[in-house]
Amino acid sequence: METNILMESGTNELEILEFMLDDNCYGINVAKIKEIIPYQAVTPVPNAHPSIEGIFMPRDTMITAINLKNCLQRGVSEEKGLFIITNFNKLDIAFHVDSVVGIHRISWRDIIKPNATVNNVDVGVTTGIVKYEDKLVIILDFEKIVTDISPETGLRMEEIEELGERERSDIPILMAEDSALLNKLISDSLKEAGYVNLIDTVNGQEAWDYINAIREKGENVKEKVRLVITDIEMPIMDGHRLTKLIKSHDETKNIPVVIFSSLVNEEMRRKGESLGANAQLSKPEIGNLVRVIDELVQQ
Repeated sequence: METNILMESGTNELEILEFMLDDNCYGINVAKIKEIIPYQAVTPVPNAHPSIEGIFMPRDTMITAINLKNCLQRGVSEEKGLFIITNFNKLDIAFHVDSVVGIHRISWRDIIKPNATVNNVDVGVTTGIVKYEDKLVIILDFEKIVTDISPETGLRMEEIEELGERERSDIPILMAEDSALLNKLISDSLKEAGYVNLIDTVNGQEAWDYINAIREKGENVKEKVRLVITDIEMPIMDGHRLTKLIKSHDETKNIPVVIFSSLVNEEMRRKGESLGANAQLSKPEIGNLVRVIDELVQQ
């Protein structure tokens, strides 16, 4: 089963693939999925993390197989079911699941952000919950699952240290990032790189409201927001919709927008370009993010 669903950019909608582990419903953004294949035997890797089943090579590409039940502390999957093969943060990974239910098109506004009883900044692996046909589908944080298993796949913080001593800059940068953990990591990295005037927001709607408040006061928006960094996947309003709004208004269209997301693949890059994004980077590339900001704020 290959996924090839085309969606108009900037509509604030996404496709969720619903899948099952035992009797529990989970979801993943279709944009992360390359294909879904029947389970196949894998080669175990010595001394690997307990959640890694092994590796296999369909079509000459080596893929790491992760036992999702083990990640969620629900036991271990049997040698049957399906592999959901994903690509994000420039990694090809197969997640072992029991079955697939189907694909649902929903608005980011329909996604409920889990509260502190469900999620903890350090251990939570849920990015959102959506109610569909009287059942709750839990959308998992696949990036965090992979980073917890293999920390070197996360933000490459050493890239910031390699930039060396830098001058402090008061240039105002607006950030839209719903992950509290990533928000802090990105903020800390930018501050270490000299960018200390950061405005944090947790989704595209909050970022757009901030910009709108400046517009309504009749102030020069670009003086208050010199650059926007946005994730793509966020509840209420996603980064593509935010980019479209910024680039559609005369007062804001010249503000540089940098999409910083695990979802920056070839298809998503085309979508971002069509919306007017000035730069698009994959989330491990924190050093490149700083270099891109350096360049864009000088224009």
